[in-house]
Amino acid sequence: MQSIVHPIKIFAGTASRYMGEEICKDLGVELGKMNVQHFADGEFEVSFEETVRGCEVYLVQSTFPTSDNLMELLLMIDAAKRASAHSVIAVIPYFGWARQDRKDKPRVSIAAKLVADLLMAAGVNRVITMDLHADQIQGFFNVPVDHLYASSVFIPYIESLKLDNMVVATPDVGGAKRANSYAKYLNVPLVLCHKQRAKANVVASMTVIGDVKDKNVILIDDMVDTAGTITKAADLMLSEGAKSVRALASHAIMSDPASERVNECGLTEMIFTNSIPFHGDCKKATIISVAHLIADTIRRVHNNQSISQQYLFK
Repeated sequence: MQSIVHPIKIFAGTASRYMGEEICKDLGVELGKMNVQHFADGEFEVSFEETVRGCEVYLVQSTFPTSDNLMELLLMIDAAKRASAHSVIAVIPYFGWARQDRKDKPRVSIAAKLVADLLMAAGVNRVITMDLHADQIQGFFNVPVDHLYASSVFIPYIESLKLDNMVVATPDVGGAKRANSYAKYLNVPLVLCHKQRAKANVVASMTVIGDVKDKNVILIDDMVDTAGTITKAADLMLSEGAKSVRALASHAIMSDPASERVNECGLTEMIFTNSIPFHGDCKKATIISVAHLIADTIRRVHNNQSISQQYLFK
């Protein structure tokens, strides 16, 4: 039998249209036409303005707060399934709610699992995402998950800085595995920070484990929310004799007063990807696009090619 090639169509949610446009430019296709109609009571309706029947439909939307972004993605998936799309792939550069991945105290929800269930209930056939807060979230899905790593764009940038006496550090022990991967690839020492929290988003104390004296430090994290941890770690390392401290994080959540904290701390530079649109007043921020990484993954998925070849490391 002759194999059927299903055409690609890419649509982007309201909050991630900038990413959808970049991805489409890289792939040489046009961004699909979609309409989101808002009603007086706060509800909204999603409709595609072109046919998707028999198509391989990619829906680009990061699910950062507010929850309207998640709801819009769910409605996009539902609309595509009801319009007879052959398959629906959710492209979620930033997977929100990922920090709630387990029961860390009694009588608490596991929001990451609930979000995965909602996406599958809506009818998603595949998920493409990047730098999940916890790798095990992939197992919350009963559909394939392509987990991308921002290291493919961060490593070339770090190497372009040509820093001597470099060390890789992590602002908390939870990120040790990620930071260790960078340290091994760059063949530099690894330094750890041990922190104790007073409560969520509030760091009580922090200590440095390792030598940072006269070193150029690269702090690695998956996301920056209020920037309390990353700025405290940077200032602590400078007080321990570090020559300079730069930080990189995949997702720029940057809730207030994050920009103010970064501007006032000793960080030389704060490097993010554009998985979340960042409009804060942070003079030290450098934004690196991951549109090419995502576009190449879409191309490989469509052509049934391996995506692991694009990883420098996991």
